[in-house]
Amino acid sequence: MSAATAIPRYPTDVTSDWLAGVLRSSGSAAEVDAVEVAPVGTGQTGATFRLTATYAGNPDNLPGSFILKLPANDDAVRDRVTLGYRSECAFYQSVAELVTIPIPQCYHVEIADDGASYALLLADQAPAVQGDQIAGCDLPEARLAVRALAGLHGPTWCDERWQTFPGLAMSVVGEDAIRGLGDISKMAAGITIDKLGSRLNTQDAETLVAAMDLVTPWLLNAPDRFALLHGDYRLDNLLFDGDRVSVVDWQTLGVGLAGRDLAYFTGTSLEPALRAEAERDLVADYHRALLDTGVSDYDAATCWHDYLLGMIQVPLISALGCAFAVETERGDDMMAAMLRRGCAAIRDLGTLELVTS
Repeated sequence: MSAATAIPRYPTDVTSDWLAGVLRSSGSAAEVDAVEVAPVGTGQTGATFRLTATYAGNPDNLPGSFILKLPANDDAVRDRVTLGYRSECAFYQSVAELVTIPIPQCYHVEIADDGASYALLLADQAPAVQGDQIAGCDLPEARLAVRALAGLHGPTWCDERWQTFPGLAMSVVGEDAIRGLGDISKMAAGITIDKLGSRLNTQDAETLVAAMDLVTPWLLNAPDRFALLHGDYRLDNLLFDGDRVSVVDWQTLGVGLAGRDLAYFTGTSLEPALRAEAERDLVADYHRALLDTGVSDYDAATCWHDYLLGMIQVPLISALGCAFAVETERGDDMMAAMLRRGCAAIRDLGTLELVTS
């Protein structure tokens, strides 16, 4: 590997020679005269930068800016999420061209050192705006998101190859592993309640504990319908631009009941009153989009059932994230908002009773 194309470790390693080299590796004849590097995003699990390029020659009409993702500068964070880095790179290497969910164009992906070093160069989605997890979203944004989600689930629907896909980060296979996750989930619930304190009211804390107590039977008795899952399909991982949405952050790929992604989105992104008013229509929108991808033998009633069942995904991912992620003020506020909405949805929809039945 030449110095021009070695994987950058720090933003100072991102030079015009490096950018020109990786663009050439994707088939472009562009000549990069200069590149400016500026940080973007929160950097919770990695370092994300906007690259602004000045071209000496641009025969392929490449964009003037890109988004570059690198590992986190914090060694502890990087060591904890290398599996996520491998998952995201695997998505762009092996999945992106097979699905129709809207994603940024990928110009370069490279990974080494078992995930400790990687570089992911994507099209800049500006002026698209990241969703606000704490504020929540409105109905038009929710419709865009649920319809887009069908573009991931439909092309991977009940395809056995994804069960053993090496890029999975959130896959639990076998009864022992499922029971282990159930035990971890119970522990995470207690840690989350302690961390969030008064941000989480008594009723929501009780719902969280009850839901985490059911993770093991929820997974052991899941229907045999499955698809590739985003795993963390929420507003912070969606970029909105008018009537368009782009989906990012593919570090939590898994396989399971598709209703988990769908319920996780509505349960974390919509205030309870709006969700209760709109969720029937949103699930119907998703179901129609899923059928448009070619899925058959999946009726609307079954889709609604899977949506109800999938709502356990909200406290599961939220509690695991809260308990074991680096603690920040915004992160705690975000997790509290997600759990408040999701626990209300679980109670409103009777999800716990459905699991125990």
